[in-house]
Amino acid sequence: MRLRDDYRSLTGREKAAVLVLSVGDTYSAKLFASMEDDEIRVISQSMSELGTVSSVIVEQLFIEFTEQISTTNDLIGTPESTERLLRKVIGEERGEKIMDGVRGPEGRTMWDKLDNVNEQQLANYLKNEYPQTIAVVMAKLKPEHAAKVIESLPESLSMEVIDRMLNLESVKKEVFDDVEETLRREFISTLSKQDTRDTHEAVAEIINGMDRNTESKLMNMLEERDRGTADKIRELMFTFEDLANIDAAGIQTLVRSVEKKQLTIALRGASENVRWAFFDNMSERAEKLMHEDINNLGPIRLREVDEAQAEIVSIAKELAARGEIIIGSSDGDDEIIY
Repeated sequence: MRLRDDYRSLTGREKAAVLVLSVGDTYSAKLFASMEDDEIRVISQSMSELGTVSSVIVEQLFIEFTEQISTTNDLIGTPESTERLLRKVIGEERGEKIMDGVRGPEGRTMWDKLDNVNEQQLANYLKNEYPQTIAVVMAKLKPEHAAKVIESLPESLSMEVIDRMLNLESVKKEVFDDVEETLRREFISTLSKQDTRDTHEAVAEIINGMDRNTESKLMNMLEERDRGTADKIRELMFTFEDLANIDAAGIQTLVRSVEKKQLTIALRGASENVRWAFFDNMSERAEKLMHEDINNLGPIRLREVDEAQAEIVSIAKELAARGEIIIGSSDGDDEIIY
């Protein structure tokens, strides 16, 4: 491991890390106690990456901070030593949480790690599990990743999983704990805390991420089983067609935020209602050019249209989250949908 012996090369974060490592557990505890978690995470990241720091640097650092204190010992900052220090001075649970952010992808929570697993691999692993178990896992994944995993499951199983997700509120805590413990052993990762989430909203977000054929098939099957539930999910789903409900200023902001080619492909497969929501908010020249571009596209795969529309919907949601546009429902209420 390279010896750090150039004081001028140290960043502010690294200087803070050296200081915390060198003052000992008692004083480190007092320092961390006065910091926010984000500050501790930043310093901990630097501590774990320091390597060997020469005694010369430590001495210069103390001179800079106190003008009097010096030390003669080299310091070694490693993930292991950092974790031991954190656990001791700020407690087991808080220290573990901080280290999750320090370790990076390999040390993220179990659910973050699952989000990085190839959807086909994860589907192959889960397809032999009980639908209830799969539903618990899907509810914890990012919607776009869960959508791909469900698409990779056998059709009959995917419908069963959707059904179970809608009733997760009735699952006992012990069941969640068992699933978490099993996955902890399988993926050698840490657990994330259980968060409360509306199951209908979770399913709506996941179905939003599916291609049209899979989405239509699942919604039709769900409607046959429970029309009320299907209607509720459909209300929560936000699709490209719903962009027609955005006001003129919002459409104009959205048009400026997306690539022209992307919008051309998306509008090629859109309904007349949505097309004119965009055309009516373009200049006459821009509208004419867009019509020409759409007509000149030629044959285009449905998947390309779906991908373009999904990306524009994602951009619209980001704009809404930042308060730059308002995505309203068709009945004219003022609710903002994220």
